Amino acid sequence: MTHVQRRARIALTIGKPTSARALAARANYVAALERARAEVVVLEPGDRIPADVDGLCLAGGPDIAPARYGESDPKHLANEPDLERDELEFEAIDAALRRDIPVLGICRGFQLINVALGGALVLHVDRHEPDDPDSVRLHHDVAIDPSSKLAAASGSAPLDVNSRPDGAVTSKELAPSLRATASVGELIEAFESGTHRWVVGVQWHPERIGKDQGMSPGVEGVFAAFVQEAARTTTASR
Repeated sequence: MTHVQRRARIALTIGKPTSARALAARANYVAALERARAEVVVLEPGDRIPADVDGLCLAGGPDIAPARYGESDPKHLANEPDLERDELEFEAIDAALRRDIPVLGICRGFQLINVALGGALVLHVDRHEPDDPDSVRLHHDVAIDPSSKLAAASGSAPLDVNSRPDGAVTSKELAPSLRATASVGELIEAFESGTHRWVVGVQWHPERIGKDQGMSPGVEGVFAAFVQEAARTTTASR
């Protein structure tokens, strides 16, 4: 087959804009993907998932419904789940994994990948989320597995990253087909699939580069690597 390089068409799943903050967050994701030379297709809850996208980016957002991973006590939820968004994104990742197209999950998206592949979540971690809901918590010198797709994208040197979720993933909750590629203490901050072409999740927010002081410049490289992988296709796949 003849391989061709073209602009990747990326589905970005995100919540319906309900505030100026939500609109600004959406703009950050779109800008990061467009800087990586992607054609961005924004999908909101209720939208139909196009069959011809080349990659799926799962954005940050509210907590996933605990019932999705067998949790019956939701008392530690930071916010109310968006059930329509859950439906959209679980359907979208199922379709993406069946087609084996690249998937990038960020924050909520990181957690959603883990749940979709059979993992679970820690509902609440003390001192993990920032005091200000509009801010982030910095983690310094996060070691990256040098053999990982993340290291290929962002470099193998330790990264200073931002994080803001209340929940988390540890080795106990990690899905069987995923392997941790970065951790802060017992909390997994990045992973990748060992059984799919390119599935990477990061708990931090690389789309906020330039917004949060102290982040390593290399964090944004994950977008370029994701979009580049999504652009790899064959003439027979269309």
